[in-house]
Amino acid sequence: MFASIGELILLGWRVLGQLPHAWRQRRKVAEQLFEIGNASLLMAGVLSLFIGGVISLQSGPRLAELGLSSLLGGLVGLSMIQELAPVMMSILIAGRVGSAMAAEIGSMRVYQEIDALRTMNINPIHYLVLPRVVAMTVGLPMLVIFSALAGCFGGALVAAGNRGIQSGFAEFFNNLRQSVELLDVLQGWLKAVVFAVCVALVSCHQGLQTLGGPRGIGRSVTKAVVNSIVIVLVLDYLVTRLIVFLE
Repeated sequence: MFASIGELILLGWRVLGQLPHAWRQRRKVAEQLFEIGNASLLMAGVLSLFIGGVISLQSGPRLAELGLSSLLGGLVGLSMIQELAPVMMSILIAGRVGSAMAAEIGSMRVYQEIDALRTMNINPIHYLVLPRVVAMTVGLPMLVIFSALAGCFGGALVAAGNRGIQSGFAEFFNNLRQSVELLDVLQGWLKAVVFAVCVALVSCHQGLQTLGGPRGIGRSVTKAVVNSIVIVLVLDYLVTRLIVFLE
């Protein structure tokens, strides 16, 4: 385990060293960015819409019993922006895009295409890993913002359509606007950036470590998804702890 962590840190350091040359791979970055949005946008919207609705459906009647139904917008907004949107979208991207990254790079490793790149004096980190890390770092925060907006809209729909909640659209979004501050948005954005880098690095690392033919590719994909989810949840606590400490 510690060897894998060391290799992951070393890979991140190498990607950081190649970052000034990322503009040379702008076409591959654009392709990966399109893949992230095209593969996940619809699912992210549907998932976030219903998650926001569930939060509103479960919390709204309890708040109404206490005469606090006017606070529902802030509750849904802060839950989505600070916590649920970054974590849910990171897990979704790990399963949809991270697995594809691990499979693609893993197949290139198994069929010796990466060795061919080295023979042609092409750095695999620059050619394969860097565009994926940059695209993930740009794409996931954008997806998180979209997810938070969809979740808030879902919560507002449920609040307006449920008699037991007694909170209309105007009241919901007024409280949302009053409760959510710029620092809250930046907290969710920071988590999204950290998670994006980790998911991309883990997925590419597992692909580069693939051995053993098609069965090895399957194992690498599974490890990439599972390890990404575990790291996202651990980092979620650590980043939240750091933010609370700095406040």
